[in-house]
Amino acid sequence: MAVETELSQDGKKLTIRIKGRFDFGRHQEFRDSYERTPVRPDSFDVDLKDATYLDSSALGMLLLLRDHAGGDNSNIRVINTNSDVRKILAISNFEKLFDIT
Repeated sequence: MAVETELSQDGKKLTIRIKGRFDFGRHQEFRDSYERTPVRPDSFDVDLKDATYLDSSALGMLLLLRDHAGGDNSNIRVINTNSDVRKILAISNFEKLFDIT
C-alpha cells in the first residue's frame, strides 16, 4: 500500500504515511485515509519520509485534507520532508498553511 494510516490510541492524531509517488494515482487512497477514520482526530501528520515524488495534484490533496480538517483552524503537520519536497512546498507558499518539518 502506498498510503498507510495510524490513529493514536486516544483517537486525537491521525498519521498518514505516503510511500513512493505522491501523485494523482494516490488521490482516492489518500482521501479514504482520513475520510474513513472512525473518529475525527484533532490533528493530522502527513509523513513524507518514504515519498519519492510529489506533484501538483499532491498539493491539491493536501489542501483537501486541510479543508476536511477545518481550514484555517486545522492542525496539520507535513513531516519528514526531504530538501526537494520542502523546496516545492516553499515555492507553493504551503509553509503558511501547514507546519512543515
